[in-house]
Amino acid sequence: MAVFAALIFTLALGACAAGPANQNQSGATADSGLDRMERLALTANRCWFKSGDPAFARYSLAPELSSFSGRPRFLLVPRGQPEARPLLVVEGEAGSANVSVYGPLMNEALASRIDTDLTRWRAGAKTCSA
Repeated sequence: MAVFAALIFTLALGACAAGPANQNQSGATADSGLDRMERLALTANRCWFKSGDPAFARYSLAPELSSFSGRPRFLLVPRGQPEARPLLVVEGEAGSANVSVYGPLMNEALASRIDTDLTRWRAGAKTCSA
């Protein structure tokens, strides 16, 4: 619950600091790295953790969306160990559509599931399963 509260606080803080939405020349809102990572973190939290998905029961989500480096990210860490070394890092880049995914979980059987979910969510889907 504390991780979810921290995620909400981080998102609210980011919304306050962001000011008006960036717009491109056509008037459409531009998608920043932070916006993308906020959506990915919220969807991952909803689909992997709040849903009670047993594949993710051993892990917790640790959002690190407020980044002065321009690389907002969220982590999967061992459940109940928020300060532990991350097992998965999902990292965006401000001003870019690039999302990097790395960490020890990407060498385990869960890697294909993580990759499939993140690819689908990056494309705009909001569903928890394919």
